[in-house]
Amino acid sequence: MPADILLDGPLSWRQVAAVAEGASLSLSPAARSRIETARGLVQLIVEQGIRAYGVNTGVGALCDVIVGESKLRQLSRNIVMSHAVAVGPALEAPAVRAVIAAAINNFAHGYSGVRAELVERLLALLASDCIPEVPAHGSVGYLAHMAHIALVLLGAGHARIHGERRSGAAALQAAGMEPLVLEAKEGLSLVNGTPCVTGLAALALKRSEQLLDWADLIGAMSFENLHGQLSAFAPEALRLRPSPALIQVGERLRSTLEGSAILAQSAGRRTQDPLSLRAIPQVHGAVRDQLDHAGKATDAELASVTDNPIVLGSPQAPRALSEAHAVGAAIGLSADSLGIAIAELAAMSERRIDRLVNPLVSALPAFLAAESGVGSGFMIAQYTAVALAAENRRLAAPASLDGGITSGLQEDHLCHATPAALKLLDILANAQIILAIELLAAAQAYDLQPTALARAPRTESVYRALRERIPHYADERPLAGDIELARRILEERRAGDF
Repeated sequence: MPADILLDGPLSWRQVAAVAEGASLSLSPAARSRIETARGLVQLIVEQGIRAYGVNTGVGALCDVIVGESKLRQLSRNIVMSHAVAVGPALEAPAVRAVIAAAINNFAHGYSGVRAELVERLLALLASDCIPEVPAHGSVGYLAHMAHIALVLLGAGHARIHGERRSGAAALQAAGMEPLVLEAKEGLSLVNGTPCVTGLAALALKRSEQLLDWADLIGAMSFENLHGQLSAFAPEALRLRPSPALIQVGERLRSTLEGSAILAQSAGRRTQDPLSLRAIPQVHGAVRDQLDHAGKATDAELASVTDNPIVLGSPQAPRALSEAHAVGAAIGLSADSLGIAIAELAAMSERRIDRLVNPLVSALPAFLAAESGVGSGFMIAQYTAVALAAENRRLAAPASLDGGITSGLQEDHLCHATPAALKLLDILANAQIILAIELLAAAQAYDLQPTALARAPRTESVYRALRERIPHYADERPLAGDIELARRILEERRAGDF
């Protein structure tokens, strides 16, 4: 279980990812004080009749419609109800936990104006494993997903508590909570900002990091099976391109393949290898650069106030400023860029799979079949990799350029940050399966090597661990089952364990 996290200053993306994976989250006294101070300013704004967007006005194109004090609770509740319009399959529980953590982080900056009680209720959802049901689609950047989380606080919608689907009211009761009555601005604050994209991005970053480590290791296994020329990874050559990530990948490859009798025998037999083998440091290193950039962008988003409006000032001069911090262009662009990078990494993996199964270049039995002709081996598994790589190319089209106009011309530019993060997660899921197929193909290729030369100690360790769970393939069972088992290994284990 991940370590407990105390929220004092801004969370990092790694901390949000840890909450997604089950870490507990609590507020420091300083964070609570900031929340309470901002709440006091909202109360003064209401009492003094200071016009403030979404506090005592309508929202969107209705921003100039004044709402009387007697209807401010109704306004907050109605905002949640009208914004809960997401559709499609529900987000997985870790994704919802990440979104809630990002929302709490935003409120703790002390510019949102919600009550501490509301934040404590969100923390209680995490602590009691009461996970709101949040449909995945329907957001152009924010609003809808958080509205479905807010529904459960009100005793509406649905949630899963300890894995069991219940109505929002029943889930709250099971968790020992009463439905919340929202006060002024709380409805808007709950659906506002960029917690959805930020939480999803943090989860995607964690998965990307794990997948990249596996990609280096699996790529090395294919390189060994295809008798690559290690000279391409020579440090004196790689350092001529000044990229720390490229150098890191080169070091990983050399370390992984150290002691390989297969590669020792093949050294110097070819002038150079195809790019899907030779360029692993250059491509994987470039993907790591994008991962680093996306991590910095996500941390910057977590350090930012993303409400509109923000409340600030003093008890003597409370203010509510309308701005556009809820527009998550920076994090949307970074999610788009990382999606393109992961798609390229997966496409390169598919090319190595093709080389492993293609007898014209592999010097191995056709399609890695145990009995060629009678068996098709990995012929059609490569089709699946091709299909997923093609789907990734379609998904990699940038969401940030989708545009659109909403709310009666009031919101006439949209950055589609949340869709960018959602499709990044889809690209990662496809890439994980492609790499799982490459892992299986590499293990099968080891079984079919024409000589009994020793593998590198590290690739031997991976091969043995895989064979403990997945035996050699001889067309005697559906290969889809093996692919799923291999995918789980990539999900459950770290490449650094070997």
